[in-house]
Amino acid sequence: MDNRLCNLLGTRYPLIQGGMAWVSSPILAAAVSEAGALGVLAAGTLPLDLLRQQIRHTRELTAKPFGVNVMLLSPTAEAAIEVILDEKVPIVFTGGGNPAPFLPSLLGAGVIIVPVLSSVSLARLLERQGVHAVVAEGMESGGHVGEVSTLCLVPQMVDAVRLPVIAAGGIADRRGFRAALALGACGVQVGTRFLCSSECELHPAYKAKILQAMDQDTVVTGRTTGHPVRGLKNPFTRAYQKKEQSGASPQKLERFGEGRLRLAAVEGDVQNGAVMAGSISGLIREILPVRAIVAEIVGETDQPPWR
Repeated sequence: MDNRLCNLLGTRYPLIQGGMAWVSSPILAAAVSEAGALGVLAAGTLPLDLLRQQIRHTRELTAKPFGVNVMLLSPTAEAAIEVILDEKVPIVFTGGGNPAPFLPSLLGAGVIIVPVLSSVSLARLLERQGVHAVVAEGMESGGHVGEVSTLCLVPQMVDAVRLPVIAAGGIADRRGFRAALALGACGVQVGTRFLCSSECELHPAYKAKILQAMDQDTVVTGRTTGHPVRGLKNPFTRAYQKKEQSGASPQKLERFGEGRLRLAAVEGDVQNGAVMAGSISGLIREILPVRAIVAEIVGETDQPPWR
């Protein structure tokens, strides 16, 4: 498609698979790239040798473009970027903070940099510093979230910067895709929908919980820490909320939440683990192959929205 985002990333469709820690494996990322969108690995808190292995494995599975997402809140973020540079990954997404300290090395290596943001002011700043596009992520997303909805954030960011703006948060099908384009976005980033894909190696219990979810089944925890997170309600989120309400310190809350995502995603403990998922979970009712999900999201449109 003749689209700014497609031209930048080298993809057929203006669709990005969100980088999700302990979920975005080489098999999922490669399948998304092979389907014409952009697959994204997640550095998260992966051991560095495993991150390197995943990058190389993805290259074995696809010759098409793919990216890596770096969570800047991770203690291994700086080292992960060194691995990414060493492995010559072409596209890097950042989340959870300001990537400015890493921009000189990434830009100097010719890496396409796309920060995931929930703030218009930070988007303006990073545009001046040379990033190539921005993801406007609304609070409907799973995982770390901001405080502004996708519907409000996307058009404000579109008006504020000249960069390609990618909409994220609450998008799982063609309706969400068209809505994002109508708001002025060049494309979309989708996370939760890809959790329930055949190629996603997420624990079956985690997938089942998403398939059973209704519209009121997500909750945001961690606001008192300054790093709120959206996930599906379960005994863990209820216990976390009680600790927040009782005035637990951010340090105690961080220790309480440590390892909870891996517990759910890898081990399948969806009662005591963090089942990160977006508000759109209530719309997802079946597991489909990646290719079918991509085709459904970017299917023919009756508008001329490609920017």
